[in-house]
Amino acid sequence: MKRIVVAITGATGAIYGLRILALLRERQVETHAVVSRAGWLTLHDETGNGRAALARAADVLHEHQAIGASIASGSFRHDGMVIAPCSMKTLAAIAHGLDDNLVTRAADVTLKERRRLILLARETPLTLAHLDNMTRVTQMGGVVMPPLPAFYAKPTDIAALVDYTAQRVLDQLGCSDEASYARWRGIGGERG
Repeated sequence: MKRIVVAITGATGAIYGLRILALLRERQVETHAVVSRAGWLTLHDETGNGRAALARAADVLHEHQAIGASIASGSFRHDGMVIAPCSMKTLAAIAHGLDDNLVTRAADVTLKERRRLILLARETPLTLAHLDNMTRVTQMGGVVMPPLPAFYAKPTDIAALVDYTAQRVLDQLGCSDEASYARWRGIGGERG
């Protein structure tokens, strides 16, 4: 069974983290979730959900200040980590090795163990500091994946836009479901 760590931080887009957790549950992937202090505020403000909803969505819910939790160690085996959404503060902390909470410590461990780390970085426009931090994380082996819409999938509502990004994340983690993922087929829908 696959095991994925999912973190939610204080940037807008908490719905991405919730949807990724739901899709991983559908695929019977074990999930360990952690939410930053600002992430809880954003999660509640944007979705109306709180601790109880997240505890139902994840197999294990860790406290962000529990720096000694299982996911803080390289000996905790998992198949990847996604931070959805990833605030610029969290991105900067990861880029510079500042492990002051469980989100950043788990991300650092993921990188040092050469496991897949995906950051749904949320900010616009971007400053040079943001771009430099994205470059640093990419050089360390992380994947910076801003949640951008793909209009070739012909989304009809916000849920379809969120699902597209969530499916892309699952694809990166090796957990995708071919039947529910709208892949680019070329102009005119090439066959083959």
